[in-house]
Amino acid sequence: MSLYYTQKFLYELNRSPAMQKAYRDDPLAALDPFDLTTEERGALTRPDIGLLFHLGVNGQILMHFAAFHRIEWGDYLQRMRDGIETHGPVREGVYAMTGYEGTEAHATSLGQFSGAEASSASPAPKGS
Repeated sequence: MSLYYTQKFLYELNRSPAMQKAYRDDPLAALDPFDLTTEERGALTRPDIGLLFHLGVNGQILMHFAAFHRIEWGDYLQRMRDGIETHGPVREGVYAMTGYEGTEAHATSLGQFSGAEASSASPAPKGS
């Protein structure tokens, strides 16, 4: 049930200017009305995008939280990748139910290059 409250907090933060002000003024106090674990509270106050993703927070909700913290899109995606690398597969929520193991595993399953392979691969010569 705790993932529910983590996402509920993020939903409220994403939509309520009053909650945004409360969080800016005192993040821990803003979290008090929500039944969160110590791990979740820490991830929400640092903010630790990778850990939140690993815990199962939906990416659509999480991306607004990242934007709130002025985390650029590419950095946001990398933090999610790092979260899977550091903490392991998504623990619960929709991504866990679908067996999602991170962007690298997903790209591999689709036969796509990983970021490192794509940047080092040279394009095929024209006319071949």
